[in-house]
Amino acid sequence: MTIGQRSKSFTWLTLAGLFCSLAMTGCLSPITLNRAVTTYDEAVTDAISKQLLINIARAHQHQPIHFTSVSNIAATFDFRVSAGATPALTGEASRGLMPIFGGSVAENPTISIVPIEGEEFTKRLLTPYQETKFLLLLRQRYDIDLLLRLMAQELRITEHGQEVAYRNTPVDRAGYEMFRRVVTHLSAIQDQNQLHAEPLIYHQTWTIPANSVTAEGFQALQKEYLVTYNEKDNSYTLRKQITGPVLITNYDPYTLSPEERARLINETEEGYFNDVSFDIRPGHVGGEYPLKGDFRLRSFYTILNFLGRSLEEDSEYHVDKDPRTPAVHENPVHTMELLLSDSAPSGADLSIQSHGKYYAVNSTGPLARWNREAFQMLYLLFQMTVSEVPRVGVPSITIAK
Repeated sequence: MTIGQRSKSFTWLTLAGLFCSLAMTGCLSPITLNRAVTTYDEAVTDAISKQLLINIARAHQHQPIHFTSVSNIAATFDFRVSAGATPALTGEASRGLMPIFGGSVAENPTISIVPIEGEEFTKRLLTPYQETKFLLLLRQRYDIDLLLRLMAQELRITEHGQEVAYRNTPVDRAGYEMFRRVVTHLSAIQDQNQLHAEPLIYHQTWTIPANSVTAEGFQALQKEYLVTYNEKDNSYTLRKQITGPVLITNYDPYTLSPEERARLINETEEGYFNDVSFDIRPGHVGGEYPLKGDFRLRSFYTILNFLGRSLEEDSEYHVDKDPRTPAVHENPVHTMELLLSDSAPSGADLSIQSHGKYYAVNSTGPLARWNREAFQMLYLLFQMTVSEVPRVGVPSITIAK
């Protein structure tokens, strides 16, 4: 082979190698991106999950609760291609040059980690949950007993003209057992697909003389009300839809008369933003045990303390359902069963070591699904402390498991 032929062959080989290198980096780009997105997602999820367990351990040890959030992840990828030539090692080809080529990928992540403290700590962790967030989770087909046992601070019922509070804490045995029986009763109604959770809607009307309304005033009224002119008495009828708080019932609230819905709206609006009202009436599923009252929701900080102290000093225990309650599918002892041991538990989905002990969610046995859903709900509740959920009118649905 002449020198010219060798040079031409080397040129073609080098170009082919360079083309292959470019093609290789082009293929690696989406693969690298997919791997990075998945890896970062798993890392952030795992970090939050472990923080939840660590803070349950801190609550158990009466230590301060603290969270650190990942506010931003920016990953930069540097794809490089190299090409060159080297003499052949042996044989007749050693008098020629052999091309070499390759590629590399460099990843430079920038992760912003911010502690949750000060005003943000107060807003996110110490503010009680609103009933709109409770309803949002209930509409995802979560068990209402699991939701209330985790989110509710107490049950409030009016008895003999006086409001009585029943606390959701085992140390208050009378209050805790009453709370558990009412929650189990609602769960039994849900098991039969007869539990409703609807915002109360009422159409209020007013009548005003037509002569008292100017042209500008009429335009303003049309923006807020449905206006109808009554030629007979020269008046306007104003009609406006009023959406009240959510009411949990064992009947369809839209079957009530407008007057009854208006009365219920007035009653429920007297409560707080973190109250969830319920009305269980005779004549429907679960009506053998009629109930009416409110559940007062607690903050995420209080939820963590409830779970941490349930490990030893304020342990939950079994509470039988009320004799009037229909059969229930589940009535677990623990809202979320936690394991506390001196060594790493086997079979646990997730465990952490803190204060010389191992903490884990019990993800084995017959209640593994219940405990996993409880931890998943805890994760969602932590995420829901970030933003507000507006109250909007929604179509009528039946809440079922």
